[in-house]
Amino acid sequence: MQNSTEIVSFVLGAYGNIGHLRYLYFSIMLLWYLSICVANMVVIVVIYVDRRLHEPMYILLCNLFVNEISGSTSLYPLLLSQMFSDTHEVTLPWCFLQMCYIYTSASVEFCSLAAMAYDRYVSICYPLHYSAIMNTGRVAIIILFVWIYSFVNFIFSLSFLVTLEFCGNIIDKVFCDPHLIMKLACSVTIFNNISDLVFAFLTVVLPFSLISVSYMKILTVCLKTSTENKQKAITTCTPQIVSVSNMFVGTIFHFVDSRFDEGYIPTKVRVILSVYLLVGQPMFTPFMYGIKLPKIRQSCKRYFFDRK
Repeated sequence: MQNSTEIVSFVLGAYGNIGHLRYLYFSIMLLWYLSICVANMVVIVVIYVDRRLHEPMYILLCNLFVNEISGSTSLYPLLLSQMFSDTHEVTLPWCFLQMCYIYTSASVEFCSLAAMAYDRYVSICYPLHYSAIMNTGRVAIIILFVWIYSFVNFIFSLSFLVTLEFCGNIIDKVFCDPHLIMKLACSVTIFNNISDLVFAFLTVVLPFSLISVSYMKILTVCLKTSTENKQKAITTCTPQIVSVSNMFVGTIFHFVDSRFDEGYIPTKVRVILSVYLLVGQPMFTPFMYGIKLPKIRQSCKRYFFDRK
């Protein structure tokens, strides 16, 4: 067993020595972060001001955009400040806070996509009962449940992590990662490993299963319907399917980077893969839905380009 010492901070080792490139990296990341906030805020405002978009699908979508801003904020401020740090240290409380913020947002993302898949399932498979099933009150309950479920889910896993004693403090990432922190522990109990697996199941596997079932049922109905209805279903479901696929790929990148020692992969590539979800998805989402959904596209055009 390793000797434990009192660890008061972790070192984010993936930054390395970036030298004068820190100014270039800082400018790029700051511009990207601001672009994420602006792109998502624009669609949120459009949905809010256009009463024709006050439908369950767009309210759930608005919740997704809010989460994109929230998830990005869990990474970028610390990332930007670390670029001008020589030690890249993060205190334990801040590290645990960032983990809670990042992984709650990831859970909210998957659960929101699951809720949106269910919404499309009801709309396409039970169109006559859609208004009764997906009323405003029920949508509000779904959104509240998504956030509470995601928060409680990670707090359960975090409760096992905060009790550990650590024999090291270097995390080979640009943000705090629970699995890598667990590797630094002097000893890991079976409960820690189980909590890690339970969190992965509740965050990724369960929502992804619900999404898959919803879209399989939608596909079954679409194969029996008219060409016009089939085209309408494809138009509304395509952005969600692409978004889920992008999330799933990003999750695989994160899983492989955290749990396997891929020494043959260049460090910069590993860093990019590890932050793919937090960098790519928040920018990808507003443009995907803004371009693919006709109502949002038309509203954006009317409010920002057709005004005289």
